[in-house]
Amino acid sequence: MIQAGNRIDLLFADRSRKHFMPFVTVGDPSLEVSFQLVKALVEAGSSLIELGVPYSDPLADGPTIQRASLRALASKTTIRDVIDFVRRLREAGIEVPLVLFSYYNPVLQYGIDAFFADLRQHGADGVVIPDLPVEENEAAVQAARANGLHVISLVAPTSEQRIARIGQRASGFLYCVSSLGVTGAREELPDDLAQFLSKVRASTSIPIAVGFGISTPQQVRQVAAHADGVIVGSAIVQEIERNLPLLKDSARREEGISNIKTFVQNLLSALK
Repeated sequence: MIQAGNRIDLLFADRSRKHFMPFVTVGDPSLEVSFQLVKALVEAGSSLIELGVPYSDPLADGPTIQRASLRALASKTTIRDVIDFVRRLREAGIEVPLVLFSYYNPVLQYGIDAFFADLRQHGADGVVIPDLPVEENEAAVQAARANGLHVISLVAPTSEQRIARIGQRASGFLYCVSSLGVTGAREELPDDLAQFLSKVRASTSIPIAVGFGISTPQQVRQVAAHADGVIVGSAIVQEIERNLPLLKDSARREEGISNIKTFVQNLLSALK
């Protein structure tokens, strides 16, 4: 059983609330900038933060997050740095749920049992592993449960049978992929999104959150009508990229952080 104190469970205890859940690649462009960014995202009203572990071959990610991963790798950010980053955030008083987003190879290299034990010790609440299908995630799920953590499953538009299989085994919340393909901001969300989310709702009793392609307040509002949480990644990473000259200049970094915070507040306003 997942420990009662897991912050993801506590967050979704009140299902009447909608939650904004941003993604950042840790180490883009540096660990210190990422630290200040996460604090700003929480101050803006974010309910949960996804912390991307930089990876050299991020198959599920579009060019925006791929570039962010390359910048983070250039700053020599490792999976151990990201886990320690969680500790720093907790010591700084950040209390929202923190979920790592990592491909499976870095987790295997770290050691599955050691990975989840260290996540628990440092204050994380769960992990998303996009290239680990539910049919093959039992070892990770068992190690996570032993440490009171969630392995967050992804579900994309597919057959009702597969949606049901994923929904029945999901833990924490179910990460619904709004459309097939890689991550990236999109001008429009799929016409059949509501129908897909209705099928997901029917498959599980746990909360659902939607990501991939959400980039405007209108899209946030559209998704929130059918989900418990809205995940925004590429649009925020794109905003970080736009502000890189400011973020890399210690004298003007605060201005860059403020620009990104304002961008997020604008998206968040659609939930109110």
